[in-house]
Amino acid sequence: MSTVITSTPPEVASPRRWAALGWAATGQLMIAADATIMNVALPTVQRDLALSPAQAQWVVTAFALCYGGFLLLGGRLSARWGRRRCLLAGLALFAVASLLGGLAVTPAMLITARAVQGLAGALFTPSVLALLGTSFPGGADRARAFGRYGTVMGSSTGVGLVLGGVLTDLAGWRWSLLVAVPIAAVAAAGVARTVTAGPGRADTPVDLVGAVLATGGLVALGYAASRAETAGWAGPSTLGVLAAGVAALGVFAAAQRRVAHPLLPPGVVADRRRGGAYLAVLAMAAGNVAAFFFLTFHLQHVLGFPPVLAGLAFLPYTLAIVLGVRGARRLLTDAPVRLLLVPGLLATAAGLGLLGLLRPDSGYATLLLPVIVLLGLGNAFVLVTANSVATQDAGPDAGVAGATVMTAMQVGASLGVAVLGGVAAAAADAHRRAEAVTAIVAGVHGQAVASLVAAVALAVAAVAVFGILGAGRHPARH
Repeated sequence: MSTVITSTPPEVASPRRWAALGWAATGQLMIAADATIMNVALPTVQRDLALSPAQAQWVVTAFALCYGGFLLLGGRLSARWGRRRCLLAGLALFAVASLLGGLAVTPAMLITARAVQGLAGALFTPSVLALLGTSFPGGADRARAFGRYGTVMGSSTGVGLVLGGVLTDLAGWRWSLLVAVPIAAVAAAGVARTVTAGPGRADTPVDLVGAVLATGGLVALGYAASRAETAGWAGPSTLGVLAAGVAALGVFAAAQRRVAHPLLPPGVVADRRRGGAYLAVLAMAAGNVAAFFFLTFHLQHVLGFPPVLAGLAFLPYTLAIVLGVRGARRLLTDAPVRLLLVPGLLATAAGLGLLGLLRPDSGYATLLLPVIVLLGLGNAFVLVTANSVATQDAGPDAGVAGATVMTAMQVGASLGVAVLGGVAAAAADAHRRAEAVTAIVAGVHGQAVASLVAAVALAVAAVAVFGILGAGRHPARH
């Protein structure tokens, strides 16, 4: 038995909805920024806690796996328990995990805290999107609301890198985690005052089998991608986990058509506009995250930027997102979806193509800054549009429809780092053997090659998204 999305009458506009959006967005910025806040601090953490290279990788990977793996379940729990309860529970759990991580004295304690942070984020984020989708059903207010949310999500990477660098240099790496505790407390107080409970459906059963299959499959894909960075895609452990993840997701997709209350109703992804939006987000995230990985390496290891300066170097990314969101917001009301998603992908592709010119002597102002600006503009157009399209007319499935955007983003990020990181490593190794250059020079060459590969892939994705959406008029909202 399949379930399709049904529209429900929009909720009566609450006079507190803008304040509610502000507090929810504050919590979302904190959670999303934590995905990257440890990146710049990681070398310091590694020295302080004597982390092995594998443990250092898990400080980042544990958060990403749990966040991406549990988002769909978080979306369904939002519909069952009500968005207010999920928002508050997510903030409380995130605060506790951040406190434990900031006080960590062993690698296991830190990695566990990061995993719990990811779980808390997966509970919180779908309810933010459900709040947006139901509180702002249409018109200029919807465009403005999703513009603000897009600014938050798009700038979170840059905010995390800046905060991580500044806090590590000025107060120590532990404050990269501890700073979330007071922010979560303030955001929770605001949410409690302004967010209504929402139409929770406590009598609707949760598809537990689907939850296990989806979560297990997504976590397996993310883990395989992380393994591929060190063991390669051809390694037995990588291939085995990858096959298990693909199989679990295949069974999940088939099962969703037969259960009465599916975790992810087939109608969510069958809609052409949503399908195009999800593909655009996946492709954009893959290119963006790999580019940030390469840029951070170049800033710190080639140009010798200290953590605080490396973090501040990404501020133009946030500014570009603010400007991009302004442009996207004006077009969101009437422009066809393809005229927002495709230019966003092409801007990201242009930034990656420019990064393909990277050389050891490439400077910040002459090359890295234009790349960062193009990535920010591309991110703004894709994320604002995708989040609005996903939750438009999704009715009670707004939470899970929005969670699928973030799931696509997390899967794209994992695959981007793994696949493009593998391309960069292979190209660097070949260059080093052929030219007898230093590891740094070879690494820069490998990253340039991988960036060009990513640029081509993003251009192909833009063509695919255009094809999925067709040439007809499909406004981002109606």
